[in-house]
Amino acid sequence: MHSRKASFVAIDREILAERYELVDYYQPGRWPDLRRLLPALARCDGVVAWFASWHSFFPITLAWLTRRPSVQIVGGFDTANMPDIGFGYQQGGLRRWASRWIMARATRLVTNSEYSRSEIAANTPFGAERVTVLHHGVPDPFTDADAAAPRERLALNVGAIDAGTLLQKGQLPFVEAARLLPDVRFVLAGKWLDDSVDRLRAIAPPNVELAGWVSDAELHDLYRRASAYVQVSRHEGFGLAVAEAMLAGCVPVVRDVTAMPEVVGEAGVFAASQSPEDVAAAIAAALDRGPDAHLAARARIRDTFPLSIRREGLLDVVGETVDR
Repeated sequence: MHSRKASFVAIDREILAERYELVDYYQPGRWPDLRRLLPALARCDGVVAWFASWHSFFPITLAWLTRRPSVQIVGGFDTANMPDIGFGYQQGGLRRWASRWIMARATRLVTNSEYSRSEIAANTPFGAERVTVLHHGVPDPFTDADAAAPRERLALNVGAIDAGTLLQKGQLPFVEAARLLPDVRFVLAGKWLDDSVDRLRAIAPPNVELAGWVSDAELHDLYRRASAYVQVSRHEGFGLAVAEAMLAGCVPVVRDVTAMPEVVGEAGVFAASQSPEDVAAAIAAALDRGPDAHLAARARIRDTFPLSIRREGLLDVVGETVDR
């Protein structure tokens, strides 16, 4: 059960398909298609859902009512509480109620970082002992030679753009910092979901490229060419795009907040804030690092978050829950 066609959902789905026959239920909006959902649930021995939101409300509730086991993967907008940027279901209202209802009725709760487990304990009624941490595993299409190859003076950020991501994902400070580093090329690649890109375009200096959606091949080429991958987010439950870029050898520039230190370790450069000056200083520091820094970034993700660990953990949790 999922509401977005994200790469991490596709990865987990591929893992589960190794052992189980899957019935895929994709619900991008709030209201379920009961004509699809009810027959799908009738065929299933259990439910796996990504994020505690409207798309998983009826599947998890019906699984609970029919005594079918369920695994609910959480950690992101559903567990966050950041009213200063308007991010997170735990701020209150109907969304908080719905997310907590779902989490209370799921057989197992899984999240993608130790940070997210602590966030769940802080922002919801559910203790850390209720939550299993399974770090994302990152597929590796790159090589050590890719990481060691010469790099351009290119700072890259990847992600869909809308009003909510400008600060939450650090896209606005990324573009603002470009004016302070005119000799560096800044590329922001990702689908435009609303007209928020116009706000970025209005302030972007000539060294910024708003690339829009790019293919996987184009994205991998950008990862190989960029010296720094910049994602000075206010909130990340893991930060899969950061990890993907690091596997290619990009030096990560992030904030020392939420799950970012857990993911980048000592391979990253931390911006002190989202101010253009602090972001530009961190990017400049990343660009000054030598070839060893690119290999260290790759090694951090390759050795700490291999796909094999996610596969083993996810199959174990689902097996313990559904096959019992």
